[in-house]
Amino acid sequence: MKKILLGLLTVLPFWGFSQSFQVNLQGQKQIAMAGAGTGLAIDEASVFFNPGAVSFLEQNGVQGGVSGLYLKTAFRETGSNITEYNKDKIAPPFQVYAVWGAPQSNLKFGLGVYTPFGGAMHWDEDWSGKYAVTSLDLQAIYIQPTASYKITDNIGIGAGLVYALGKVDLRRAVPVFLNNGQASTAQLKGSSADLGWNAGIYIKDLFGGLSVGITHRSQVTAKVTDGDAIFVVPEVLASGFPTKFNAELPLPATTSIGFGYSVSPSTTLALDVNWVAWNKYKALAFDYNNNERIENTNSPRNYKDAGAIRLGVQHQYNEQFTVRAGAGYAITPVKDGYVTPEVPDANRVILSAGFGYQPTEKFSIDFSFLYENVKSRTQTNIETGLAGEFKTAVYIPGLSVSYKF
Repeated sequence: MKKILLGLLTVLPFWGFSQSFQVNLQGQKQIAMAGAGTGLAIDEASVFFNPGAVSFLEQNGVQGGVSGLYLKTAFRETGSNITEYNKDKIAPPFQVYAVWGAPQSNLKFGLGVYTPFGGAMHWDEDWSGKYAVTSLDLQAIYIQPTASYKITDNIGIGAGLVYALGKVDLRRAVPVFLNNGQASTAQLKGSSADLGWNAGIYIKDLFGGLSVGITHRSQVTAKVTDGDAIFVVPEVLASGFPTKFNAELPLPATTSIGFGYSVSPSTTLALDVNWVAWNKYKALAFDYNNNERIENTNSPRNYKDAGAIRLGVQHQYNEQFTVRAGAGYAITPVKDGYVTPEVPDANRVILSAGFGYQPTEKFSIDFSFLYENVKSRTQTNIETGLAGEFKTAVYIPGLSVSYKF
Protein backbone atom coordinates (compact mmCIF):
# COMPACT_ATOMS: atom_id res chain seq x y z
CA MET A 1 0.00 0.00 0.00
CA LYS A 2 2.85 2.37 0.82
CA LYS A 3 4.36 1.91 -2.66
CA ILE A 4 0.97 2.50 -4.32
CA LEU A 5 0.50 5.76 -2.45
CA LEU A 6 4.04 6.80 -3.27
CA GLY A 7 3.39 6.32 -6.98
CA LEU A 8 0.15 8.25 -6.89
CA LEU A 9 1.77 11.31 -5.36
CA THR A 10 4.66 11.67 -7.80
CA VAL A 11 2.76 12.93 -10.84
CA LEU A 12 2.07 16.54 -9.94
CA PRO A 13 2.53 18.26 -13.29
CA PHE A 14 5.32 20.66 -14.01
CA TRP A 15 4.06 24.00 -12.82
CA GLY A 16 4.22 26.26 -15.76
CA PHE A 17 5.91 25.82 -19.09
CA SER A 18 4.34 22.59 -20.30
CA GLN A 19 2.46 23.51 -23.46
CA SER A 20 -0.82 22.52 -21.81
CA PHE A 21 -0.34 25.24 -19.19
CA GLN A 22 1.99 27.66 -20.95
CA VAL A 23 -0.69 30.22 -21.58
CA ASN A 24 0.58 32.34 -24.47
CA LEU A 25 -2.11 34.99 -23.94
CA GLN A 26 -0.15 38.12 -23.13
CA GLY A 27 -1.66 40.60 -25.60
CA GLN A 28 -4.83 40.50 -27.70
CA LYS A 29 -3.21 41.90 -30.85
CA GLN A 30 -0.42 39.35 -30.60
CA ILE A 31 -2.82 36.51 -29.75
CA ALA A 32 -4.72 37.26 -32.97
CA MET A 33 -1.39 36.75 -34.77
CA ALA A 34 -0.80 33.31 -33.17
CA GLY A 35 1.30 34.85 -30.38
CA ALA A 36 3.92 36.56 -32.57
CA GLY A 37 5.15 39.88 -31.17
CA THR A 38 8.86 39.77 -30.35
CA GLY A 39 9.85 41.71 -33.47
CA LEU A 40 7.09 44.32 -33.25
CA ALA A 41 6.47 47.55 -31.34
CA ILE A 42 2.70 47.88 -31.65
CA ASP A 43 1.32 48.35 -28.13
CA GLU A 44 1.89 48.16 -24.38
CA ALA A 45 2.13 44.34 -24.43
CA SER A 46 5.73 44.85 -25.60
CA VAL A 47 6.47 44.96 -21.86
CA PHE A 48 6.15 41.17 -22.08
CA PHE A 49 7.07 40.41 -25.68
CA ASN A 50 10.16 42.62 -25.94
CA PRO A 51 11.13 45.25 -23.36
CA GLY A 52 13.55 46.72 -25.92
CA ALA A 53 10.62 47.73 -28.13
CA VAL A 54 8.86 49.70 -25.37
CA SER A 55 11.03 52.77 -25.99
CA PHE A 56 9.71 52.90 -29.58
CA LEU A 57 6.06 53.24 -28.57
CA GLU A 58 5.00 56.73 -29.61
CA GLN A 59 2.34 57.30 -26.94
CA ASN A 60 1.92 56.56 -23.28
CA GLY A 61 -0.92 54.19 -22.63
CA VAL A 62 -2.61 51.57 -20.53
CA GLN A 63 -4.47 48.45 -21.57
CA GLY A 64 -6.27 45.59 -19.91
CA GLY A 65 -7.55 42.34 -21.33
CA VAL A 66 -8.87 38.90 -20.52
CA SER A 67 -9.11 35.58 -22.37
CA GLY A 68 -11.56 32.76 -21.76
CA LEU A 69 -9.43 29.61 -21.95
CA TYR A 70 -11.55 26.51 -22.53
CA LEU A 71 -10.04 23.12 -23.26
CA LYS A 72 -11.78 19.85 -24.00
CA THR A 73 -9.88 16.61 -23.48
CA ALA A 74 -11.08 13.15 -24.45
CA PHE A 75 -9.57 9.96 -23.01
CA ARG A 76 -10.17 6.36 -24.06
CA GLU A 77 -8.53 3.77 -21.84
CA THR A 78 -6.69 0.98 -23.58
CA GLY A 79 -9.06 -1.96 -24.13
CA SER A 80 -12.19 0.15 -23.54
CA ASN A 81 -14.75 1.49 -26.02
CA ILE A 82 -15.86 4.24 -23.63
CA THR A 83 -14.61 7.80 -24.17
CA GLU A 84 -14.39 10.00 -21.08
CA TYR A 85 -14.22 13.80 -21.12
CA ASN A 86 -13.00 16.41 -18.68
CA LYS A 87 -15.57 18.72 -17.12
CA ASP A 88 -16.37 22.06 -18.72
CA LYS A 89 -14.33 24.76 -16.99
CA ILE A 90 -13.12 28.16 -18.18
CA ALA A 91 -9.88 29.70 -16.93
CA PRO A 92 -9.64 33.50 -17.34
CA PRO A 93 -5.99 34.53 -17.88
CA PHE A 94 -5.72 38.32 -17.79
CA GLN A 95 -3.19 40.94 -18.73
CA VAL A 96 -2.70 44.59 -17.72
CA TYR A 97 0.05 46.84 -19.12
CA ALA A 98 1.06 50.47 -18.77
CA VAL A 99 3.78 52.43 -20.56
CA TRP A 100 4.86 55.98 -19.75
CA GLY A 101 7.70 58.45 -20.28
CA ALA A 102 8.43 62.02 -21.40
CA PRO A 103 7.51 62.54 -25.07
CA GLN A 104 11.04 63.51 -26.20
CA SER A 105 12.89 61.16 -23.87
CA ASN A 106 14.72 58.02 -25.05
CA LEU A 107 13.87 56.39 -21.72
CA LYS A 108 10.46 54.84 -21.08
CA PHE A 109 9.03 52.76 -18.30
CA GLY A 110 6.48 49.98 -18.29
CA LEU A 111 4.56 47.74 -15.95
CA GLY A 112 2.99 44.41 -16.77
CA VAL A 113 0.71 42.20 -14.70
CA TYR A 114 -0.19 39.04 -16.57
CA THR A 115 -0.95 35.34 -16.17
CA PRO A 116 1.43 33.30 -18.35
CA PHE A 117 0.50 29.99 -16.71
CA GLY A 118 -2.89 28.72 -15.67
CA GLY A 119 -5.76 26.41 -16.38
CA ALA A 120 -8.37 24.14 -14.96
CA MET A 121 -8.49 20.40 -15.58
CA HIS A 122 -11.39 18.66 -13.87
CA TRP A 123 -12.45 15.03 -14.36
CA ASP A 124 -15.37 13.14 -12.87
CA GLU A 125 -14.55 11.96 -9.36
CA ASP A 126 -15.02 8.31 -10.39
CA TRP A 127 -13.42 8.35 -13.85
CA SER A 128 -10.98 5.62 -14.90
CA GLY A 129 -7.94 7.72 -14.06
CA LYS A 130 -9.14 8.90 -10.67
CA TYR A 131 -6.05 7.50 -8.93
CA ALA A 132 -3.91 9.73 -11.15
CA VAL A 133 -5.93 12.95 -10.86
CA THR A 134 -9.49 14.18 -10.41
CA SER A 135 -8.84 17.92 -10.66
CA LEU A 136 -6.08 20.42 -11.11
CA ASP A 137 -6.21 24.22 -10.83
CA LEU A 138 -3.18 26.31 -11.69
CA GLN A 139 -2.62 30.03 -11.57
CA ALA A 140 0.50 32.13 -11.94
CA ILE A 141 0.54 35.91 -11.85
CA TYR A 142 3.65 37.77 -12.98
CA ILE A 143 4.30 41.38 -11.98
CA GLN A 144 6.96 42.98 -14.18
CA PRO A 145 8.27 46.56 -13.80
CA THR A 146 10.31 47.44 -16.88
CA ALA A 147 12.73 50.09 -18.18
CA SER A 148 13.46 50.59 -21.88
CA TYR A 149 16.05 52.85 -23.52
CA LYS A 150 16.37 53.90 -27.16
CA ILE A 151 20.12 53.80 -27.83
CA THR A 152 19.77 55.13 -31.37
CA ASP A 153 16.89 55.93 -33.70
CA ASN A 154 16.91 52.24 -34.66
CA ILE A 155 18.01 50.28 -31.59
CA GLY A 156 16.33 49.88 -28.22
CA ILE A 157 17.15 47.76 -25.19
CA GLY A 158 15.06 46.97 -22.14
CA ALA A 159 14.77 44.75 -19.09
CA GLY A 160 12.27 43.98 -16.39
CA LEU A 161 12.21 42.29 -13.00
CA VAL A 162 9.62 39.53 -12.66
CA TYR A 163 7.90 38.84 -9.35
CA ALA A 164 6.07 35.55 -9.84
CA LEU A 165 3.13 34.49 -7.64
CA GLY A 166 1.78 30.98 -8.12
CA LYS A 167 -0.90 28.69 -6.76
CA VAL A 168 -1.64 25.01 -7.34
CA ASP A 169 -4.47 22.76 -6.18
CA LEU A 170 -4.24 19.08 -7.16
CA ARG A 171 -6.79 16.42 -6.16
CA ARG A 172 -7.09 12.69 -6.71
CA ALA A 173 -8.52 9.50 -5.28
CA VAL A 174 -6.49 7.21 -3.03
CA PRO A 175 -6.99 3.39 -3.01
CA VAL A 176 -7.85 3.35 0.68
CA PHE A 177 -11.59 2.99 1.25
CA LEU A 178 -13.73 4.80 3.76
CA ASN A 179 -16.47 3.19 5.83
CA ASN A 180 -19.06 4.17 3.20
CA GLY A 181 -17.14 2.27 0.52
CA GLN A 182 -15.88 5.36 -1.28
CA ALA A 183 -12.22 5.85 -2.08
CA SER A 184 -10.21 8.19 0.10
CA THR A 185 -8.98 11.44 -1.41
CA ALA A 186 -5.78 13.45 -1.45
CA GLN A 187 -5.32 17.16 -2.05
CA LEU A 188 -2.06 19.05 -2.49
CA LYS A 189 -2.29 22.83 -2.22
CA GLY A 190 0.59 25.23 -2.31
CA SER A 191 1.77 28.68 -3.29
CA SER A 192 5.04 30.29 -4.29
CA ALA A 193 6.60 33.74 -4.62
CA ASP A 194 9.79 33.91 -6.65
CA LEU A 195 11.90 36.21 -8.82
CA GLY A 196 13.00 36.23 -12.45
CA TRP A 197 13.74 38.68 -15.24
CA ASN A 198 12.92 39.53 -18.83
CA ALA A 199 15.24 41.38 -21.23
CA GLY A 200 15.25 42.21 -24.91
CA ILE A 201 16.73 44.16 -27.79
CA TYR A 202 14.77 45.64 -30.67
CA ILE A 203 16.22 46.80 -33.99
CA LYS A 204 14.01 48.86 -36.28
CA ASP A 205 14.37 49.26 -40.06
CA LEU A 206 17.27 46.84 -40.30
CA PHE A 207 16.66 46.29 -44.01
CA GLY A 208 13.95 48.49 -45.40
CA GLY A 209 10.77 47.56 -43.54
CA LEU A 210 12.35 44.74 -41.49
CA SER A 211 12.54 44.85 -37.70
CA VAL A 212 14.15 42.25 -35.44
CA GLY A 213 13.72 41.47 -31.76
CA ILE A 214 15.47 39.08 -29.40
CA THR A 215 14.25 38.40 -25.87
CA HIS A 216 15.18 36.13 -23.01
CA ARG A 217 12.99 35.23 -20.05
CA SER A 218 14.96 33.71 -17.22
CA GLN A 219 14.30 30.49 -15.39
CA VAL A 220 12.17 30.91 -12.29
CA THR A 221 12.47 28.30 -9.57
CA ALA A 222 9.05 28.08 -7.96
CA LYS A 223 9.54 27.09 -4.34
CA VAL A 224 6.52 25.71 -2.54
CA THR A 225 7.11 25.79 1.20
CA ASP A 226 4.74 24.24 3.73
CA GLY A 227 2.15 23.36 1.14
CA ASP A 228 -0.97 21.67 2.50
CA ALA A 229 -1.30 17.91 2.06
CA ILE A 230 -4.91 17.09 2.88
CA PHE A 231 -5.86 13.40 3.09
CA VAL A 232 -9.42 12.26 3.70
CA VAL A 233 -8.74 8.72 4.90
CA PRO A 234 -10.06 6.41 7.64
CA GLU A 235 -9.41 8.02 11.00
CA VAL A 236 -7.35 5.09 12.20
CA LEU A 237 -4.83 5.75 9.39
CA ALA A 238 -4.84 9.55 9.41
CA SER A 239 -1.87 10.00 11.76
CA GLY A 240 0.40 8.22 9.29
CA PHE A 241 -0.22 10.61 6.41
CA PRO A 242 1.61 13.90 5.85
CA THR A 243 -0.01 17.27 6.38
CA LYS A 244 2.67 19.45 4.72
CA PHE A 245 5.08 19.26 1.81
CA ASN A 246 7.90 21.25 0.23
CA ALA A 247 8.85 21.24 -3.44
CA GLU A 248 10.99 23.12 -5.94
CA LEU A 249 9.76 23.32 -9.51
CA PRO A 250 12.09 24.81 -12.15
CA LEU A 251 10.35 26.97 -14.73
CA PRO A 252 12.88 26.90 -17.58
CA ALA A 253 14.28 29.85 -19.48
CA THR A 254 12.72 30.90 -22.80
CA THR A 255 14.53 32.59 -25.66
CA SER A 256 12.66 34.15 -28.59
CA ILE A 257 13.65 35.78 -31.83
CA GLY A 258 11.06 37.69 -33.79
CA PHE A 259 10.82 39.48 -37.10
CA GLY A 260 8.44 42.16 -38.28
CA TYR A 261 8.14 43.25 -41.90
CA SER A 262 6.11 46.12 -43.31
CA VAL A 263 4.78 44.86 -46.61
CA SER A 264 3.06 48.20 -47.05
CA PRO A 265 2.10 51.15 -44.80
CA SER A 266 -1.05 49.22 -43.82
CA THR A 267 0.17 45.58 -43.72
CA THR A 268 2.70 44.00 -41.37
CA LEU A 269 3.97 40.43 -41.12
CA ALA A 270 5.31 38.93 -37.89
CA LEU A 271 7.32 35.76 -37.30
CA ASP A 272 8.37 34.42 -33.89
CA VAL A 273 10.50 31.42 -32.99
CA ASN A 274 10.48 30.40 -29.29
CA TRP A 275 12.87 27.97 -27.62
CA VAL A 276 12.36 26.66 -24.07
CA ALA A 277 15.19 25.03 -22.08
CA TRP A 278 13.03 22.15 -20.89
CA ASN A 279 16.10 19.96 -20.34
CA LYS A 280 16.50 21.62 -16.93
CA TYR A 281 13.46 19.69 -15.74
CA LYS A 282 15.07 16.40 -14.76
CA ALA A 283 12.96 15.31 -11.80
CA LEU A 284 10.09 16.29 -9.55
CA ALA A 285 10.82 15.99 -5.83
CA PHE A 286 8.54 16.23 -2.81
CA ASP A 287 9.60 16.46 0.80
CA TYR A 288 6.78 15.45 3.19
CA ASN A 289 6.62 16.19 6.88
CA ASN A 290 5.45 12.66 7.72
CA ASN A 291 6.99 9.61 6.05
CA GLU A 292 5.21 6.83 7.93
CA ARG A 293 3.10 5.88 4.89
CA ILE A 294 4.55 8.06 2.14
CA GLU A 295 8.26 8.47 1.53
CA ASN A 296 9.87 11.58 0.10
CA THR A 297 9.93 11.31 -3.67
CA ASN A 298 12.34 12.10 -6.49
CA SER A 299 10.40 11.26 -9.61
CA PRO A 300 12.23 11.41 -12.98
CA ARG A 301 10.78 13.65 -15.71
CA ASN A 302 13.66 14.02 -18.18
CA TYR A 303 11.93 16.57 -20.39
CA LYS A 304 13.50 17.66 -23.64
CA ASP A 305 13.95 21.16 -25.02
CA ALA A 306 10.98 22.29 -27.11
CA GLY A 307 10.04 25.17 -29.34
CA ALA A 308 7.30 26.85 -31.33
CA ILE A 309 7.04 28.86 -34.52
CA ARG A 310 4.35 31.54 -34.96
CA LEU A 311 3.42 33.53 -38.05
CA GLY A 312 0.98 36.44 -38.05
CA VAL A 313 -0.30 39.24 -40.24
CA GLN A 314 -1.90 42.59 -39.40
CA HIS A 315 -3.73 44.73 -41.95
CA GLN A 316 -5.12 48.17 -41.17
CA TYR A 317 -8.27 48.35 -43.25
CA ASN A 318 -8.90 52.02 -42.46
CA GLU A 319 -8.34 54.46 -39.59
CA GLN A 320 -10.78 52.61 -37.38
CA PHE A 321 -10.56 48.90 -38.30
CA THR A 322 -7.60 46.51 -38.23
CA VAL A 323 -7.79 42.79 -39.01
CA ARG A 324 -5.32 40.09 -37.91
CA ALA A 325 -4.69 36.38 -38.42
CA GLY A 326 -2.03 33.84 -37.61
CA ALA A 327 -0.88 30.23 -37.52
CA GLY A 328 1.74 28.31 -35.58
CA TYR A 329 3.10 24.95 -34.54
CA ALA A 330 4.34 24.00 -31.06
CA ILE A 331 6.43 20.96 -30.12
CA THR A 332 5.75 19.22 -26.82
CA PRO A 333 8.57 18.78 -24.28
CA VAL A 334 6.87 15.69 -22.76
CA LYS A 335 8.56 12.44 -23.76
CA ASP A 336 6.77 9.14 -24.22
CA GLY A 337 5.89 7.56 -20.90
CA TYR A 338 5.46 10.86 -19.04
CA VAL A 339 2.07 12.00 -20.34
CA THR A 340 -0.46 12.41 -17.52
CA PRO A 341 -4.13 13.44 -17.30
CA GLU A 342 -2.97 16.75 -15.81
CA VAL A 343 -0.66 17.33 -18.78
CA PRO A 344 -2.14 15.37 -21.72
CA ASP A 345 0.31 17.11 -23.99
CA ALA A 346 1.37 16.56 -27.60
CA ASN A 347 2.50 18.60 -30.59
CA ARG A 348 -0.12 21.14 -31.56
CA VAL A 349 -1.32 23.28 -34.46
CA ILE A 350 -2.28 26.89 -33.67
CA LEU A 351 -4.77 29.02 -35.62
CA SER A 352 -5.90 32.54 -34.74
CA ALA A 353 -7.82 35.58 -35.93
CA GLY A 354 -9.00 38.91 -34.59
CA PHE A 355 -9.71 42.55 -35.23
CA GLY A 356 -9.29 45.95 -33.64
CA TYR A 357 -11.68 48.89 -33.52
CA GLN A 358 -10.53 52.42 -32.67
CA PRO A 359 -13.54 54.73 -32.32
CA THR A 360 -11.45 57.67 -31.06
CA GLU A 361 -7.83 58.76 -31.22
CA LYS A 362 -7.18 57.61 -27.65
CA PHE A 363 -9.49 54.65 -27.13
CA SER A 364 -9.39 51.25 -28.84
CA ILE A 365 -10.76 47.76 -28.37
CA ASP A 366 -9.30 44.49 -29.68
CA PHE A 367 -10.80 41.03 -30.09
CA SER A 368 -8.99 37.74 -30.66
CA PHE A 369 -9.79 34.06 -31.04
CA LEU A 370 -7.21 31.31 -30.72
CA TYR A 371 -7.70 27.63 -31.54
CA GLU A 372 -5.19 24.91 -30.68
CA ASN A 373 -5.50 21.39 -32.06
CA VAL A 374 -3.46 19.11 -29.80
CA LYS A 375 -2.63 15.90 -31.63
CA SER A 376 -3.95 12.62 -30.28
CA ARG A 377 -1.44 10.63 -28.25
CA THR A 378 -1.62 7.04 -27.00
CA GLN A 379 0.51 6.52 -23.92
CA THR A 380 1.16 4.36 -20.87
CA ASN A 381 2.36 6.41 -17.92
CA ILE A 382 5.46 4.84 -16.39
CA GLU A 383 4.47 5.83 -12.84
CA THR A 384 0.73 5.23 -12.61
CA GLY A 385 0.31 2.66 -15.38
CA LEU A 386 -2.66 4.60 -16.78
CA ALA A 387 -2.82 3.67 -20.47
CA GLY A 388 -4.95 5.08 -23.24
CA GLU A 389 -5.40 7.75 -25.89
CA PHE A 390 -5.68 11.47 -25.17
CA LYS A 391 -7.03 14.10 -27.58
CA THR A 392 -7.41 17.80 -26.71
CA ALA A 393 -8.77 20.90 -28.40
CA VAL A 394 -8.41 24.41 -26.95
CA TYR A 395 -10.72 27.39 -27.65
CA ILE A 396 -9.76 30.87 -26.44
CA PRO A 397 -11.75 34.04 -27.17
CA GLY A 398 -10.25 37.27 -25.85
CA LEU A 399 -10.93 40.97 -25.43
CA SER A 400 -8.86 44.02 -24.42
CA VAL A 401 -9.35 47.76 -24.18
CA SER A 402 -6.65 50.40 -24.27
CA TYR A 403 -6.36 54.12 -23.65
CA LYS A 404 -3.61 56.49 -24.77
CA PHE A 405 -2.68 59.52 -22.68
